[in-house]
Amino acid sequence: MIAENLSCRFIPPARVRSQRWVVSSFCVLVLISSGTVGAGENDATAFQFDKKSDRLLISWRNQPASEYVFQDTKILRPYFTRVKTMMGLQVTRNHPPVAETDATDHETMHPGIWLGFGDISGHDFWRNQARIEHLRFLDEPHAMDDTLRFSTESMLRDSMNQPMGKMICRFTIVARPSGWLIVWDSTFIADSVDLVFGDQEEMGFGARVATSLTEKNTGRILNSEGQLTAAKTWGQPANWCDYSGTSGEQQGGITLMASAANFRGSWWHNRDYGVFVSNPFGRSAMKQGTLSSTVVKKGASLRIAFGAFVHDQIDIDVASEYIEFEKIVKK
Repeated sequence: MIAENLSCRFIPPARVRSQRWVVSSFCVLVLISSGTVGAGENDATAFQFDKKSDRLLISWRNQPASEYVFQDTKILRPYFTRVKTMMGLQVTRNHPPVAETDATDHETMHPGIWLGFGDISGHDFWRNQARIEHLRFLDEPHAMDDTLRFSTESMLRDSMNQPMGKMICRFTIVARPSGWLIVWDSTFIADSVDLVFGDQEEMGFGARVATSLTEKNTGRILNSEGQLTAAKTWGQPANWCDYSGTSGEQQGGITLMASAANFRGSWWHNRDYGVFVSNPFGRSAMKQGTLSSTVVKKGASLRIAFGAFVHDQIDIDVASEYIEFEKIVKK
């Protein structure tokens, strides 16, 4: 079983001149009245966040790292956007996409890194026809040592705005030697009606990489089974899949991970234009068996955990990072 509580805290490592990672010294975190949390003004290594009315601005060494958006009038589910490596390379597609730079398809479906579902009891949370409504932060964001932690409570509302159930998400962001890891650990609670997760390609934990990193440009797709390319990894079972490339003189990428503690393993919906999705629901859609459904009876719950490792090199030891991800999930 996945543990109910994750105890995690964050101050990321600093980059030294030799470009090897070292762990920063301990610093005292303070709460500033604007909602920003960080170290004293002379400490440039502190991890910081600024809580706005609709999003959490996340920074590293006073530089933007990502935005966690929990309220959006167009994208009706939470997501991370403008995700950058610790070296400053943006690894998710521009949001919104820039017409002369990016392909502009799926603008409101592929905002960065997200958890989405094309079919829950016949309602479409992927294409923004149904809504995951943010209710509150169960645990306010807090940071210490090498980890940032917060948790949220959301309401699943169908296409007619009727409540279907709750979603509790526990987020842990951890500094690693070659990047940083987001653990997105979710529990779906069927407190109103049965929740039936359908069989589609567009189900699960997804990301859209920056245009320069797509397979159509410089990108490489590699999964935990050693398979390469979008075509050869599409529909295949794997614990993780990495999408990496180069942009100018910089390298970077995102590794999506599916926990072995999930109710079953994931198949992968991968495309050369930059989207990839860890999907444990779409057995038939991914050409891996008969049509399936995952039913959460009223009064019951379903828990699934995924990770997104944001890194600044192409050739990294993803297998070791996956082990660390699983350690966090099992705590």
